[in-house]
Amino acid sequence: MPKGLRQLHVTFDEPNLTHFGGMLLIHRFCEQLRLKWLLQKHVPFQRERINRYHPADLLMAILYAMIAGLPRLSTTRLLQYNGCSQHLLGLRSFPDPSRLRRWLMHLSPAELEGIGKVHDGLRRRCFYVPRPRTSLTFDLDSTVLVLSGWQIEGAKIGYNPKKPRRPSYHPLLCFEGHTQDCWDGWLRPGDAHSASGARTFLARCLARVPERVYRLRVRADAGFFDHELTEFLDERQIGYAIVARLTRPIQRLLPGLTFHRFRDRWEAAEFRYQPHGWAAAARFIAVRRPLPDDPRERAQLTLWTFKRHAYHVLVTNLPLRPESVWRFYTKRAHAELNIRELKEAYPLAKIPTQSWQANEAYFHLILLAYNLVNWFRRLCLPREWRRTTLGTLRTRLLVLPARLVRASHKNILRLPVGYHYQHQFQQILARIARTRPW
Repeated sequence: MPKGLRQLHVTFDEPNLTHFGGMLLIHRFCEQLRLKWLLQKHVPFQRERINRYHPADLLMAILYAMIAGLPRLSTTRLLQYNGCSQHLLGLRSFPDPSRLRRWLMHLSPAELEGIGKVHDGLRRRCFYVPRPRTSLTFDLDSTVLVLSGWQIEGAKIGYNPKKPRRPSYHPLLCFEGHTQDCWDGWLRPGDAHSASGARTFLARCLARVPERVYRLRVRADAGFFDHELTEFLDERQIGYAIVARLTRPIQRLLPGLTFHRFRDRWEAAEFRYQPHGWAAAARFIAVRRPLPDDPRERAQLTLWTFKRHAYHVLVTNLPLRPESVWRFYTKRAHAELNIRELKEAYPLAKIPTQSWQANEAYFHLILLAYNLVNWFRRLCLPREWRRTTLGTLRTRLLVLPARLVRASHKNILRLPVGYHYQHQFQQILARIARTRPW
């Protein structure tokens, strides 16, 4: 049996090693977007330099750390001895975590607004590539971010099914249903209701709609079942499908409806109903399915059940058949997957400071990092990889051992021999070079 190396000497003298060699792809993509230049031009940074660092360098350092998979600001210390990562950023050394945290704490509202404008401009340009679109679908959702202490500004007790009575934030998020881009986000205290401020939030999303979009639709879960939101959408002739809360009056109506079958053992019906406090009656779609025979599968259902059926009800103004409205709404499931990825692959669930202003800035930087990866996936990756998660991309591309050397007056990034995705890596580099989202 091989015994391995019997004698081994360890030294710490190699300055240009990294296990994030694949981050070269993200760096090249950001260069094609001219992200750093846009930040320097359009963000009114209050301080031109913080010690040796330009504020745009600190911002790029945070974005790269998020994409590389470092879950907290404190873990960015790992990149201080990744010489290759420092050269990619154009820095002599990677910023200390405490410096990054202090910069976040002192980020002004004007600077945050400038970062948002850069984000909006990139989103608008990337929306039209690889082909122009004329329709938009907004998927609204909210999520709970559990906090670790009451000292954090905005920490409130609200709806928290997994960890009740724990302080939290309750942000709103909007995703575009076709591209899965994050259209906007709003960080709120934990005691905010899902529909609280939804009308204002949606108006903010509509203000970012590009020109030449002639059709706009909205999908949302039961947390957004509110007459103010539906009236707002009806006034602007925006189509919507929103899950209805199954109040007692609606429950009493469902068993008496005339259902028709549209899928194996699935049935649909429609009715008009005016909930309490609503100005007029609205169109409702009811879908029911037989309860599964397996008790464990039946226990997982969260729908209202009556006798042998489980019911799901939507309120809508779409001129579609009931089953078509249901199929349209089911595609909203991508938004829930996006939020799960933001919590697991990005540091959305890791609140970095006790300052509300710093946490809000960090929240919006996470959304920018998410969109950068989404645009990279859509514009540069092979077709069969465009649905892969960031965790898979890290495994295949980004977390890759590498050594940066200089030979024959050339900078060379040496990657492992026998690397399984070598062909795809070179293809992606070529596609990045051809990317022109302007």
